[in-house]
Amino acid sequence: MDNKEKVIEAFKNSDEPLNAKKVSELSGVEKKEVDKIMKDLKKDETIVSPKRCYWTLADK
Repeated sequence: MDNKEKVIEAFKNSDEPLNAKKVSELSGVEKKEVDKIMKDLKKDETIVSPKRCYWTLADK
C-alpha cells in the first residue's frame, strides 16, 4: 500500500473530519508527505473541507 492509499484509508476509517497531523498519526505517514498528498486530493476533489483546516472524503 503506498502513502496515498494509507492517507485515503485514514479518512475512510474516521467518523469525523481530520487535519493533516491526525491523518499522519493514523496512517503512519510523515506529516510533510501527508501535506503533499492532501494537496493533490484537494485538487482532484477527493477530499473536501467541512470546516477550516479539517478535511473529509467527498461524497462521490
